[in-house]
Amino acid sequence: MPMVAYNRGGAEYTPEFLMSIDGTKCIGCGRCYKVCGRDVMTLKGITDEGMVVDLDDEEYEDDIERRVMVMANADNCIGCGACNRVCPSDCQTHAPLD
Repeated sequence: MPMVAYNRGGAEYTPEFLMSIDGTKCIGCGRCYKVCGRDVMTLKGITDEGMVVDLDDEEYEDDIERRVMVMANADNCIGCGACNRVCPSDCQTHAPLD
């Protein structure tokens, strides 16, 4: 049975938590990161060889081809869905907890 929560007015809703981010669809715009106050995601770089690296890693700074959002602290997600509402590339998967 999915978890049930209540809004301020007392109405029930089922939180849908961020389960994954599709790195092939993510454009690295950072909109989801900006609306999430829970530190659930972080921006990483993808090298020309397909490796996911920290953006501040000097060893790979010249090899970064694009940026993508990745899950950093999934357990911090409260299921509010703000990140999904601002995502222009529909790269996130959200689902209720069982």
